[in-house]
Amino acid sequence: MFRLTLIAALLATPALASAQTAPAAPVAQEQGQDQGSETGQPPQRIRSVTLGAGQKCPASSTGEIVVCSTLDQPYRIPKELRDDGPIAAQNQSWVNRAATADEVGRVAGGLPDTCSPVGTGGQSGCSQMRARAFAAERRAAATGQADGR
Repeated sequence: MFRLTLIAALLATPALASAQTAPAAPVAQEQGQDQGSETGQPPQRIRSVTLGAGQKCPASSTGEIVVCSTLDQPYRIPKELRDDGPIAAQNQSWVNRAATADEVGRVAGGLPDTCSPVGTGGQSGCSQMRARAFAAERRAAATGQADGR
């Protein structure tokens, strides 16, 4: 099934390439703003503009190129305003609650990889536990949170 889809996509690529529209250069020539290409001189100024939803690209002047790009995620909360702290227990998803209950049951039952002196594989569980604790300490140090000791 994957091969069929891949073959169809490869066969459709030339058709998609021929369906592309022409660049916006003819519009600039109609407006008389393509003087730099006639003289062979580079533009004096290149202006990059980031647009929000519904905004139009500003017109360029003589000797100027305007490059417009749209904002990908205008409603995303900026990183400096996000709260990356620990999530309170009552706000945890049921998946996390079930994983915690499963881990507690594994340790109590002495199952492998639980860092328990009873049962097989306790030593590998201790290594995993130390690795998780180290990763948590590194995350806390990176975010600037104190340990509380």
